[in-house]
Amino acid sequence: MPATAPYGAFALRLALGVAALAHGLLKLLVFTPAGTVKFFASLGLPEIAAYAVIAAEVGGGLLLIAGAYVRLVSLAMVPVLLGALWVHSGNGWMFSNPKGGWEFPAFWTVALIAQALIGPGAFALKVPDLGALLGRRAAGAQA
Repeated sequence: MPATAPYGAFALRLALGVAALAHGLLKLLVFTPAGTVKFFASLGLPEIAAYAVIAAEVGGGLLLIAGAYVRLVSLAMVPVLLGALWVHSGNGWMFSNPKGGWEFPAFWTVALIAQALIGPGAFALKVPDLGALLGRRAAGAQA
């Protein structure tokens, strides 16, 4: 692997994290949770889905920026982007179309999968392995 690969992974992780955080904060601060709930309801989605998406985008964005649990967070955000792909699927290909096309959510989905495969890259927060933590808790609970 080239010596620059960790920096490429970092650049991708940072771009994904900033984009997710920006979209989450848009729903939280501009559209407001009530407005986001209303939009989700207009699509036939339950209210809780709006709150889950806001949490996934804000929390996932922050975790990606920090470089914590990057593989897990990237995969966990894929369903959110598949939902965005579904919402925009009837608007044509180009995201510059009225109401946004499906081009951007499709690319973002693939980029999240790539990030999950690549890993966190450079400048990632050192966090305990989640599997090991869960394993230790399960073992400790049995003792």
